[in-house]
Amino acid sequence: MEIYLDYNATAPLMPAARAAVVAGLDLLNASSVHGPGRAARAAVTAARNITAEYMSVRPAQIVFTSSATEALVTALRGAAVQGYFMSSVEHEAVRATVQPLPNFFVVPTDENGVINLETLSAVLQKSAAPILVAVQFANNETGVIQPIAEAMKICRKYGALLLVDAVQAVGRIDIAPLQGADITVISTHKMGGPKGAAALVLREGLAITPLLTGGGQEERRRAGTENVAAIMGMGAAIEHISDSLNVMLQVARWRDQMEKEILAAAPQIKMFGQNTPRIANTSMMALPGAAASTQLMNLDLAGIAVSSGSACSSGKVGPSHVLSAMGAPPDAASAAIRVSGGWASTAKDFAHFTQVYLDMVKRFA
Repeated sequence: MEIYLDYNATAPLMPAARAAVVAGLDLLNASSVHGPGRAARAAVTAARNITAEYMSVRPAQIVFTSSATEALVTALRGAAVQGYFMSSVEHEAVRATVQPLPNFFVVPTDENGVINLETLSAVLQKSAAPILVAVQFANNETGVIQPIAEAMKICRKYGALLLVDAVQAVGRIDIAPLQGADITVISTHKMGGPKGAAALVLREGLAITPLLTGGGQEERRRAGTENVAAIMGMGAAIEHISDSLNVMLQVARWRDQMEKEILAAAPQIKMFGQNTPRIANTSMMALPGAAASTQLMNLDLAGIAVSSGSACSSGKVGPSHVLSAMGAPPDAASAAIRVSGGWASTAKDFAHFTQVYLDMVKRFA
């Protein structure tokens, strides 16, 4: 692709992360006690220490997994609770795990996609059973940032566990509000690391029943041979997060200029989440009367890669549940595409997308 603006699906691999992965491919089983095994264990330990320092926790609180989905499902199935509350805009990994359970409640959001904290407080106050509350830090489709610090205070007040999906936040905003969360999930391939590694970050002293059992890896909290190369790549990507945050300052200007030009030329376009804090790299926009799939095909033919929402939900028929939860009518929710930049994006990427997109809008008029 000439222009890649789908970072919320997967960010391109950073050079430092690539180098770490290549080095890790020659390392062996980190559970072996011989010299080669100890070398692999040292590499995993180094990445764990880097991750722990970034998350402001102890290394023992980090559990490496194969993906954020695995980490989220481990937390949801392994926490010692009897009920589950989640916002209406959670990732499909949370929704698909929680909805089949007998005791769950969906906390609504407002038209901006922000969780209704009054409702959360009210339902927790009435709940006698131990509850786990799942809230995304930043939404994967709209980029809308949730009031995590306030949600955490409510959960503490009523003795509920807070699970924060911080996958889209890492490398894009300050994660200080996460300090004190009971469970946090992060993923490396959203930040410029490789696919195949993620982390479940547990509050100190919090026990989780493992999803995968067998060997004693990860202090018996996640069985299976560690993906040493991917974990090393994760550590390398985290070491460059400060660079990513600096890039986000530029991306924010490019994104805002793109939205400004599009709305000036085509006021019928709906930009979602504009009236509330968002991560700087994300725009979700709807072109009324044009199916998202048709728009994506036209943009793809023009050499531009974007998406219609979560890559995990690609191929599914129907409007985005996130936009529906925000009150968007089905026709608008089915006509929305997501543009997301990142560490390797340029001003030209956003400018060229704007030109191609507006040309496409004219053709659909």
